[in-house]
Amino acid sequence: MDSEEIKEILCKYRVVAVVGLSNTLGRPSHRVAAYLKKHGYNIIPVNPLVEGVLGEKSYKSLLDIPLDIQKTIDIVDIFRKNEDIPPIVEQASKLKTQLGKPYVIWMQKGITNLDAAKTAQQAGLRVIMDRCIMEDHLQLCRS
Repeated sequence: MDSEEIKEILCKYRVVAVVGLSNTLGRPSHRVAAYLKKHGYNIIPVNPLVEGVLGEKSYKSLLDIPLDIQKTIDIVDIFRKNEDIPPIVEQASKLKTQLGKPYVIWMQKGITNLDAAKTAQQAGLRVIMDRCIMEDHLQLCRS
């Protein structure tokens, strides 16, 4: 995906489910989600080990998010190990099939899973791998 496509995604879509969002200050997921929230994105934490992060209720999985909130998710931003990606993508693909959303799977820097990407694309999701959403926002959307 080229820079213009990524810029379009970042400018158009404003609700991000952050899978693996830590409540620990300084962790990459926390830093990125805090940045996104500060820049007007709605953040939906997904982490079964915490009750809330950045003032938002956390959910155990994408499928545990209430339906009215699931319908708002534009981007699923994943901070998990490569081997944890397939079930997350399967959940996002299920939501895409049922709700028409989310639109994008975003695997953070260092995360690449080609099989999961193929599953997501077959479900109609756009896929971004091995890129930091915060870094891309800083480079492409700040003026």
